[in-house]
Amino acid sequence: MSEYQLHINGQPRTVDVAPETPLLWVLRDSLDLVGTKFGCGMAQCGACSVHVDGEAVRSCVLPVSLVGDKKVVTIEGLATEGKLTPLQQAWCVLDVAQCGYCQAGQIMCASILLREKPKPTDADIDLAMSGNLCRCATYHRIRAGIHRAAELAAEGGAR
Repeated sequence: MSEYQLHINGQPRTVDVAPETPLLWVLRDSLDLVGTKFGCGMAQCGACSVHVDGEAVRSCVLPVSLVGDKKVVTIEGLATEGKLTPLQQAWCVLDVAQCGYCQAGQIMCASILLREKPKPTDADIDLAMSGNLCRCATYHRIRAGIHRAAELAAEGGAR
């Protein structure tokens, strides 16, 4: 066991875990941030996606010992001051999720896409989201949610 000082959702957090413990399990088991889901454990499905220094990363294969002083944002950290992002708002308005299991990872990856391409095409969305699997096959609703979020962000200047 080793002690790690992490920066999670804008807050310093200390955990005492084995160095090889995946960030996913640190978030879920040590910090009680259960929005990030375990899907496959092999970085293939995207359910465990979080932001590490502004990039989408599969937390199921990232050992906590490699996180260092990087800034980690989970689905719980996207909303600020209780206000949902346009992406989260679109997800709710369009009822994107069916079972919802993969949706935190979908939203985390979609938020990076929207940061990089504020007005993505269908092709941009399909490419950016291709590594995120949805058991319920709500891909058309995910695409619609991303388009709606882009519209909301353009209207309100939010992210």
